[in-house]
Amino acid sequence: MALTYDHPGEQAAPDPIRLLDIRDTPLSVDEVFGAVGDDAAGGTALFVGTVRDHDGGQDVDALGYSCHPSAGDELRRVAEKVVADFPVRALAAVHRVGDLRVGDLAVVVAVSCPHRAEAFAACRKLIDDLKHEVPIWKHQRFSDGTQEWVGAC
Repeated sequence: MALTYDHPGEQAAPDPIRLLDIRDTPLSVDEVFGAVGDDAAGGTALFVGTVRDHDGGQDVDALGYSCHPSAGDELRRVAEKVVADFPVRALAAVHRVGDLRVGDLAVVVAVSCPHRAEAFAACRKLIDDLKHEVPIWKHQRFSDGTQEWVGAC
């Protein structure tokens, strides 16, 4: 039996962007995963970015994220590009701002598509473009007392 892609479930959903937010409260994997549920999706890919205890050979004590006022609009633009490039059934992305500790969730993104390969590719594009194009900056504080700003875009 040959595969056909003419079933409506094989196509992108009419309005697949379900959740986009930049917030100063703790993030929830369950919230993001729940937002991308879709009966036509055969694959859901989820990425969770956490604050790690090191960077560039230095121990990280804590960090803070801040963003430009346009960050929400840029996040939407990135999401819309992913939706245009892949058969996305549902998409969600949430990034945290404010002071975070090691182990805290910094970003959670998820994409569901008809098939797993599409979901993996779309999710990777979403997180990569978010990190490169959305004006969110990280201020790291190291255990030796030094600090640095890292631009996400």
